[in-house]
Amino acid sequence: MQKLIRFSLMSFVVLWVFSCQSQQKPFIKKIDKATVQSEVIGKDVQLVDVRTPMEYSEGHIDDAVNFNVNDEGFLNQIETLDKNKPVYLYCKMGGRSNRAAELLKSKGFTQIYDYTGGYTDWSSKD
Repeated sequence: MQKLIRFSLMSFVVLWVFSCQSQQKPFIKKIDKATVQSEVIGKDVQLVDVRTPMEYSEGHIDDAVNFNVNDEGFLNQIETLDKNKPVYLYCKMGGRSNRAAELLKSKGFTQIYDYTGGYTDWSSKD
């Protein structure tokens, strides 16, 4: 009887620990140029440019991949990303990246960072 109680208690503790670890509330956080410079550039992160391929070819930030939020294949493309790692998004000025952030959140991504100034802010002279 004592072994059964100990086993039940240990099982409960193990399940409780694992359930707490996997429960992260999804969020979208607006970020600025300074944050991109310090947390993204030169780092191994998931950076996504959600503009058109033509806009992307005219210039982009660091090693960003181009997943056009207006393309019908966008939802398939984002499935190649790790939903449990941070995803950094940007567009030209912030509108499309905001829409993309909401789509990622609805698909189960947990840590979404939206560069609100976008490529226009990034390429401007300080």
